[in-house]
Amino acid sequence: MNYQFTVLEKTIGYDGFFRMEKYRLRHELFRGSWSPDITRECLERGHAVAVLLYDPDQDQVVLLEQFRVGALEFPGGPWLLEIVAGIMDDPTETAEEVARRETAEEAGCELLDLLPICHYLVSPGGASESITLFCGRVDASEISGLSGLAEEHEDIQLHVVSRTEALDLLQAGRINSAAPIIALQWLELNRSRLLERWGLASG
Repeated sequence: MNYQFTVLEKTIGYDGFFRMEKYRLRHELFRGSWSPDITRECLERGHAVAVLLYDPDQDQVVLLEQFRVGALEFPGGPWLLEIVAGIMDDPTETAEEVARRETAEEAGCELLDLLPICHYLVSPGGASESITLFCGRVDASEISGLSGLAEEHEDIQLHVVSRTEALDLLQAGRINSAAPIIALQWLELNRSRLLERWGLASG
């Protein structure tokens, strides 16, 4: 059902690399009346694309290890195992174009095929960011070493691991951010369909 809301006031609390917006608003309640005036802050950081790189011939996935300031206090520390990702900061680029560009920049390889997984909100309780998530077919034999753009202060270690090893890392809690968790679980549910699409026998 489509409920209604009214923004009574919107102000900018901070405008830097990210922007913090403050809203005073009211919205319809499930019981039929309206809420009182409420105040909510929303982090506006733009939208992003993420890509799980998968080599079906070798049954391998590509993980990127890098420092993340948001995980400073997280158990295990701020070096996370993730997948290719990047902000959509150019309105003329499509999500697919961002996926191909970020794959070249962060993993140094070309996407052979690209399939959409889902489009989801990252933390809608306080941030507007959404991620368009893909699975991309690659030749993992050409992927290794260090990568990242120096001008963006990226310091990335590439890891090519078997699909089962990636799932073990997920089960152990070593992979602990949303995009790779969702993507790896999707791969397990859809691997047979992917192999059929690519003319490969499932095993």
